[in-house]
Amino acid sequence: MVDTCWEDDHKAMDVEVRKEMKQIHLEKVTEDNVGGIVRLRVAKEQKSFVASNDWSLIDAYLSLAEGKPVFPFGIYYGKTLVGFIMMDYGDDWTGYEREAWLNSEDYKFFEGKKYYYVWRFMIDKKYQGRGYGKEAMKLALDFIRTFPCGKAEYSALSYEPENEVAKKLYASFGFKEILGPGYYEEGDEITAVLKL
Repeated sequence: MVDTCWEDDHKAMDVEVRKEMKQIHLEKVTEDNVGGIVRLRVAKEQKSFVASNDWSLIDAYLSLAEGKPVFPFGIYYGKTLVGFIMMDYGDDWTGYEREAWLNSEDYKFFEGKKYYYVWRFMIDKKYQGRGYGKEAMKLALDFIRTFPCGKAEYSALSYEPENEVAKKLYASFGFKEILGPGYYEEGDEITAVLKL
């Protein structure tokens, strides 16, 4: 059975949608906008930084089918679809179950603590450099802080080490990198955590 928190999560988002439509806002993925979402693209040099949106939506479907809450949204500037963001909720910090991570002080600290994960985040190449990503991240964190599936102490996300733009953006919101043996494989994504 699908977690019912998905049904209640948009009460807070409805307020944003009703505001002036020239602002950045998030809209739930529906049959009306899913085609546009899968057509969004990052720049060629960014393709290794984020999964395609069609794969992201497949991941969302599979998670929902397993009863795990997931929140995919289109990012809009007014009526124009400019990006995509997807979040989920859980308490599993095991990652790829690497021995170094499971024996680390970071893992022992976070183990069993609830968190909201910013799973996917992208702005289409045509709309980058306009501040839309920063505004969308602010809205995503506002949404997370409504705790649609219950309280959590943290929000987490990950990014490729070469993605300096993402690193800078996330740090501006207070995300701190987990140093030492990480959640992911050596040289793979960097995990960063924000205390809510």
